[in-house]
Amino acid sequence: MANTLLPIQAVARKLGVPEKYFEQIGSDSGKVRLELLSDPAFMRRGKLIIVTATTPTAAGEGKTVTAISLTQGLAHIGKKVVITSREPSLGPVFGMKGGAAGGGLSQIEPSSKINLHFTGDFHAISSAHNLLAALVDAHLFHGNELHLDPGQITWPRAMDMNDRALRHIRLSLDSKKEDANRQSGFIITAASEIMAIIALAKDRKDLRKRLEAIVVSVTRDGKPVCAKDLSATGGMMALLAEAILPNLVQTTDGTPAFVHAGPFGNIAHGTSSVICQEMGLRLADYVVNECGFAADLGAEKYFDIVMQQSGIVPSAAVLVTTVRSMKNQGEGNFERGLPNLGKHIEILKNFGVPIVAAINRFPDDSESELKRLAAYCAERGVESALSEGFAKGGPGAKGLAEKLVETIEKTLSPAVHALYSFDEPFVDKIKKVAHRIYGANDVKFSDEAAAKLKQFSDWGYGKLPVCMAKTQYSLTENPKLLGAPTGWTLNVTNASLSAGAGFVVAISGNMMLMPGLPKVSRASLIDVDDSGKIIGI
Repeated sequence: MANTLLPIQAVARKLGVPEKYFEQIGSDSGKVRLELLSDPAFMRRGKLIIVTATTPTAAGEGKTVTAISLTQGLAHIGKKVVITSREPSLGPVFGMKGGAAGGGLSQIEPSSKINLHFTGDFHAISSAHNLLAALVDAHLFHGNELHLDPGQITWPRAMDMNDRALRHIRLSLDSKKEDANRQSGFIITAASEIMAIIALAKDRKDLRKRLEAIVVSVTRDGKPVCAKDLSATGGMMALLAEAILPNLVQTTDGTPAFVHAGPFGNIAHGTSSVICQEMGLRLADYVVNECGFAADLGAEKYFDIVMQQSGIVPSAAVLVTTVRSMKNQGEGNFERGLPNLGKHIEILKNFGVPIVAAINRFPDDSESELKRLAAYCAERGVESALSEGFAKGGPGAKGLAEKLVETIEKTLSPAVHALYSFDEPFVDKIKKVAHRIYGANDVKFSDEAAAKLKQFSDWGYGKLPVCMAKTQYSLTENPKLLGAPTGWTLNVTNASLSAGAGFVVAISGNMMLMPGLPKVSRASLIDVDDSGKIIGI
């Protein structure tokens, strides 16, 4: 691996980043300045490929590995390419899932640094988030001039670690003022609205506008209070000054990689930053961008939120699937699980995007099962290719890369479109996602959810898209309901406003914003050897 990694300056040169726009950090990473985006020498020219998947198992189905190996495969066949990937959260790294920089011969390096502190972006976002929280409480302490209702303050604290003991806390226990004994809690940094804002902001001007718009509370007479009202924007901008710059690193074979931002895939939009995608489209012929979880979550949110806000239109979608996931969806029966694959193909067809299925091969897969997956895709008009990136790196995804380029060149101007327009009412947007993406027969709104959606519309936020929050383990809100269920009802139990990020979250099922550590966590496996090398991630 060490023999194939390049000095980070060589990676920047390979991608064509001028020296004046590149800030090196250590020997193996760097940041690219935003001025590149306004340089007329770098216009959009590349094609964006989104990588999504069928419904995953708890162990994951290799979507990240497939996205990385596809990038390596495109480079292997002579294409100028870059991957745009999310930054991992420390929560899963020390929790149950582990790191998120790929594996085997398809990793993004330096993987141990990327999975830990990296360039400090997550810490900066945590600090900006908690500065705003501190300013809210300081405002209450110093007289509450804006007449905030302490019982309706919605801005929690944040930290990048799984810690269930901090889900519910009480603040100002020794205060004699009206904020005394106020209930609050912590969320993990990946769930912070500021993380979503960093991922969706187009530049510093847009970042400032979005930070100003964060709604933190409601006044006693029912009006929203924003970060701008607390004079919080400048301090947050200062803390985020470096975090908004995309991080440039490389894959195990020296292919350029952007790793930037890490919003949750179920309660946020779950993909890398718009800024790094825009840079990729100006620097490369192909940009490979992974979307969080399966097509019902990551892909839907890309088309309906990211695409509509950024104007970046994907040229193709890669749908990752495995024999193991189909067996899981069929509760042990491979054939019974196949309709889940069919449903995800249908989901992507709803957006008019060309599709190629990537069949991620595991060592114990039988040839007959792999052929059956390919045949099932072909019956639905979708071409497929085996993906063996973990074991073989770029050469293991050569066929997938060639199939994808061929598909894109056959459809140079696909009629890609969102599911709904921003002008539609919240209820209609939610129903379209429920019916056409999830396959629900009906949608029911709790009184609380209905009241909040009406309140957000009354405040003037009615034209925002909806970000659906539900489990990643099922097309439904129930993680135990597998396959491609029909005749069921989606229950929307609550809603929240992310005005800065530019969407309203519609909550269905139990959403965990602060995960907990398992009884035996990965923390027990991680260490540093005598040479200073990090091991066990």
